[in-house]
Amino acid sequence: MQKTVIAAMLDAQCPLILDGGLGSELSARGFDLSSALWSAELIGSNPDAIVEVHRAYLDAGARIIISASYQASIPGLRDAGYAMPGIEAVFAKAIVLAHRARDEYLRDNPDCAYRPLIAASVGPYGAYLADGSEYRGGYGVDEALLHEFHQQRLHWLDAAGADLLACETIPDLHEARVLAQLLASATTPSWVSFCCRDSEQLQDGNRLLDAVALFDELPGVVALGVNCCAPDLVPGLVASLRRVAGQHLIVVYPNSGAQYDAGRKRWFGQETAQQWSQQALAWHQAGADIIGGCCRIGPEHIRQLTMRDTWRY
Repeated sequence: MQKTVIAAMLDAQCPLILDGGLGSELSARGFDLSSALWSAELIGSNPDAIVEVHRAYLDAGARIIISASYQASIPGLRDAGYAMPGIEAVFAKAIVLAHRARDEYLRDNPDCAYRPLIAASVGPYGAYLADGSEYRGGYGVDEALLHEFHQQRLHWLDAAGADLLACETIPDLHEARVLAQLLASATTPSWVSFCCRDSEQLQDGNRLLDAVALFDELPGVVALGVNCCAPDLVPGLVASLRRVAGQHLIVVYPNSGAQYDAGRKRWFGQETAQQWSQQALAWHQAGADIIGGCCRIGPEHIRQLTMRDTWRY
């Protein structure tokens, strides 16, 4: 699948709609995500819960769902007591669960005019640390360690049967450079979305544009963007991306605007689904092609995005 497949799904008047936060929706449904594996814990312990949330987003109108592999990593799974080949199986199962949700949705909606896409989540090194480092960057480790961290799991996810690889919440220029090297040999199309402190800088203080430039010559990278940032930062970020992203599509999926307390592992504050979806109009006007949500964005937020009235100028 190339960029043209995604482009064919785009509407001139509306963006392509992603899902919302998987982990935060599981928490909202009462599931315990207190372990270091976060939502990836349920891949083994309660896979039906993951399928149900994927399905809720598809029912809300999402055309792309993102797998539960964000927090899954080889060292993280090893720390949790997994051994090979069980670790590899976790990554494969995350994609199987997304396929199951899509198959059930298409079975129950035989007149659906599109086939939803599955994106395999590739979370940052900071997610493995489970201390909020993805909101800071500047991990203090060298690129060789980051390469080792990402290489094998990205290879497994590349072979797992997803439509896309979603390298998400990347806050660090060194990590972006490692991912650019690895994505150069990936066979699955991908997007890369960054975590930013403002409209010009990654969370580690380096320039967003320097990170974007690393992916200029990679034909398999179909979109560049931002995720898990505050909604009011998105118009400026899209404007920055538009200046340098070339032919890449722009993907944005911010959080609800709430603040995250990494020590207590809790979010504070919430906007309504209608308020958040109204903000999305400005993101589309700024040039975003693919829009969804991250933490604290649930199916109702996504349902609001799929309403035609949302996109009337």
